[in-house]
Amino acid sequence: MYKTQRKMDLPLEIQLQTPFLRPSIHARRANIVVKFQDPYGFTVEGNVDDVNILNDVRAKMREQEKVWWAMEASKGVDWYLQTYASSAALIKSSLGFSGMVNAMALKKLIRKGIPPALRPKVWFCLSGAAKKKSTVPDSYYNDLTIAVQDKVTPATKQIDHDLPRTFPGHPWLDTPEGHAAVRRVLVGYSFRDSDVGYCQGLNYVAALLLLVMKTEEEAFWMLAVLLENVLVNDCYTDNLSGCHVDQRVFKDFLAKKCPRLSAHLEALGFDVSLVATEWFLCLFSKSLPSETTMRVWDVLFYEGAQVLFNVALAVFMMKEEELLTTYHVGDVIKIIQNTTHHLFDPDDLLTVAFEKMSFMTTNLSKQRKKQETVVMAELDQRLRRLNTSKLTVTG
Repeated sequence: MYKTQRKMDLPLEIQLQTPFLRPSIHARRANIVVKFQDPYGFTVEGNVDDVNILNDVRAKMREQEKVWWAMEASKGVDWYLQTYASSAALIKSSLGFSGMVNAMALKKLIRKGIPPALRPKVWFCLSGAAKKKSTVPDSYYNDLTIAVQDKVTPATKQIDHDLPRTFPGHPWLDTPEGHAAVRRVLVGYSFRDSDVGYCQGLNYVAALLLLVMKTEEEAFWMLAVLLENVLVNDCYTDNLSGCHVDQRVFKDFLAKKCPRLSAHLEALGFDVSLVATEWFLCLFSKSLPSETTMRVWDVLFYEGAQVLFNVALAVFMMKEEELLTTYHVGDVIKIIQNTTHHLFDPDDLLTVAFEKMSFMTTNLSKQRKKQETVVMAELDQRLRRLNTSKLTVTG
């Protein structure tokens, strides 16, 4: 029987008391590339400036932790559980706490970052995962894992293919124990929801959830609430219809927010899906540094799927002037990827995403509905062409 409640023995716990990151070589100039490990055990390449930024971020994380503990001292233990947020509404939690903290104040605090020590509990409760778990027997995940452990499906085959490519080189994820834990979470969910099954990209999401939540069972329920409540429907189905819809919606948002840049990119023949598909399917886990990804997820679990659009728009906005000087699609991709890979300070990104943006993507459902008809027609036409080709070949 699997010990789903056991805390995972991660080789690198988040050590906020450690004041400095140590690059692998003694570098004196910012143009010297160094390798170092971030607080989550990932090996990162950067320069001395990047190391200094990460050290500053670590210091800000400690200060933010003090703010949360001060709030707990003044408002009571687990004060933040007095509000419950979903993508559509704010309701009282079922945990029985009296009163409600001010929703806007909590939103502002979450946007500044949840301390790593509190993330598992805050995510689990405010995302709705705790409520979802409470609707089934306590043994649900353990029973599911045992029931499906020897079953072979197209989903399990794809999961096994993707496991070695899931954050290779990580000191825990890229081990037999890490692979087994990620596999159990993904296989379990593929049987819970056969419509989704498994989609490439979910391996990265599940892996990071395991690093944060520490237990397989809680990581499983976080994945479930993500796919069933937090994100929009159909993002991970076989034809990725939801992802295609989101790419069109994002393209429209970019045209409204950055019309000059949108026109320039269109003239180059650049399609946002070249970079944004990975962002939306992996929830930025492959593109942004780990703590920046965690900060995006802090807000995602509280405010919902529109957060992904704000963050994606922010990346383009931050580099708008530089992107306007490009002449080739490859140059655009290079600038975008270089930007996301070096966004070590989450505040640089989130300040643009939530404070410097003149509109919020609150009409996401309306925009998606507008694009769904077009996307489904295109997918249907593509399927008919494919079937016609097969008939021609066999005939």
